[in-house]
Amino acid sequence: MLLLGIDLGSSSVKASVIDGESGKCLATAYSPTDEMKIIALKPGWAEQDTEIWWLNLKAAINECAQKLGGKKDKIGAIGISYQMHGLVAVDKNSKVLRNSIIWCDSRAVGYGEKAFKTLGKDWCLSHLLNSPGNFTASKLAWVKEFEPELYSRIQKVMLPGDYIALRLTGEINTSFTGLSEGIFWDFSMNKVSDELMRYFGFNQDILPEAASSFSVSGQLLKSTSQELGLPEGIPVSYRAGDQPNNALSLNVLNTGEVAATAGTSGVIYGVTDKKKFDTLSRVNTFLHVNHNNSQTRLGVLLCINGTGILNSWLKRNVSCNLSYNDMNHMAEKVARGSDGLSILPYGNGAERMLGNKETGARIAGLNFNIHTNAHVFRAAQEGIAFSFRYGLDIMKEVGIDPQVIRAGEVNMFLSKVFREALSGITGTVIHLYNTDGSIGAARGAGIGCGYYKSEKEAFNGLIAVGVTEPDKSLSADYEEAYSRWKNHLLAL
Repeated sequence: MLLLGIDLGSSSVKASVIDGESGKCLATAYSPTDEMKIIALKPGWAEQDTEIWWLNLKAAINECAQKLGGKKDKIGAIGISYQMHGLVAVDKNSKVLRNSIIWCDSRAVGYGEKAFKTLGKDWCLSHLLNSPGNFTASKLAWVKEFEPELYSRIQKVMLPGDYIALRLTGEINTSFTGLSEGIFWDFSMNKVSDELMRYFGFNQDILPEAASSFSVSGQLLKSTSQELGLPEGIPVSYRAGDQPNNALSLNVLNTGEVAATAGTSGVIYGVTDKKKFDTLSRVNTFLHVNHNNSQTRLGVLLCINGTGILNSWLKRNVSCNLSYNDMNHMAEKVARGSDGLSILPYGNGAERMLGNKETGARIAGLNFNIHTNAHVFRAAQEGIAFSFRYGLDIMKEVGIDPQVIRAGEVNMFLSKVFREALSGITGTVIHLYNTDGSIGAARGAGIGCGYYKSEKEAFNGLIAVGVTEPDKSLSADYEEAYSRWKNHLLAL
């Protein structure tokens, strides 16, 4: 059997098809080749047109189908990974009512803060394990107040991955993991929170029915199969947000294991069997993909909005048409610490680990007589690594203290400078693997449809391709640079 994985990001949509038995990737493609547009009608806003998601999904899957030729008929299941915390609203005819308000949109921060105070800090943290913050529930509250006519026409609200499943199957449903990432889930009662729904004035019927991440939620429609160039009736058997899915793709499923990503945003995601929370809600806890009634598996997530998006901004505006590889090589030639130049990468919306503040990015210590664009490239990568260190210190307060971090060999982890800085400043060993979100979603589909008899069986073909260990001889350089960087951060 072949397995198709879809990864809906905020920059692009990627699709991969793997051979279920060997785990080998047979075809992969992504669209667009640059980046999908993020619509910012006001400062701090971030929306995307759901139709753009669909058009790019079709392009990626069509390319995979062409590469496979007749083998495409062997695709036996589809899995979906998606950008977390977004809001999609549809009417009674399943038509989208507005652009999706996506994860890095900051407009709902005040709604989450007010809910946190009104419902009570102790209640929120003991029941929701989070502040309602800037998550999906708070975004819906904003729509309810500022777009009441549109709100009155909403039949269902869903996450981005739920919408993709709807387009594939015609069915509206969600996952338990998804409800927790929207901050609708009561961890004490093990169901949607009645208190939260009453506080915001939401009808329970506005949420879709939920099931396990590993379950068949519908079959590929005939009309959709023709659009995608695939056989009709393929089951959609897995769904998860990008960070739980990234952990799955790296076989991070058990207590104490930790995964990381550094794409548009940066994430450290640790698995625990304890109901842990940060009293300031700077890190967030969700149901992990393999959580069930007999096995507690929760994911503690640190998110940094501005990581790879800083690097891409530099590529567009500073690099003079250099490739990322060129930028990485130039950064390698600059001394550790970037000769005193520090960059704070917080220019992509409100940062949860900074108390939902929208500080903007900062460049500090710039010397016109010393620094070049190569210094800027290195300072950016070091600044991103230092943000991970700052966040990891917060995670240690709730019991996540990794010795090893697993990551896919993609995005920022392709850079030697970034890997060395991250390993050096956190004291962790970084293991890189030949996987990504779309391949993880394909493996998840194999679990969900029952093709794999165990989670262990699903990870045949997952290969370690590199290890970066902390170099103690460099630790003093990085600690000095981090101390300087942190002083700039605390001065904000």
